[in-house]
Amino acid sequence: MFKESHAFSGFSTNDIGKARDFYANTLGLDVTEDDGLLNLHLAGGGGVVIYPKDNHQAATFTVLNFPVSDIDQAVDGLTGAGVTFERYPEMGQDERGVMRDQGPPIAWFKDPAGNILSVIEIPMDRQSG
Repeated sequence: MFKESHAFSGFSTNDIGKARDFYANTLGLDVTEDDGLLNLHLAGGGGVVIYPKDNHQAATFTVLNFPVSDIDQAVDGLTGAGVTFERYPEMGQDERGVMRDQGPPIAWFKDPAGNILSVIEIPMDRQSG
């Protein structure tokens, strides 16, 4: 039924301006704004819509994963851009915030509205798109 549908994901924010600045300038994504909605244009043609919500509550789970071929390089770059990585004691992360021993290496961080994002190390030949 939806095999040919160009599906997209979405989540809310309490400040479209801060979200636009973070996703465009800190993360370097292509971002447009239409009718009060923020559109993230992802590699491979995917997209995410971020919508304003006055009573926004940040997701308590990862809403967006960024596959990278070198997690250490990604963590260094994001840290240099002012991103702080989340610490989850139960996940056994290293001093940089990277969990390395329960699947692919992954590190979590938050957007300005508190939504959880991640960088996850996946070899380039296994990345979608």
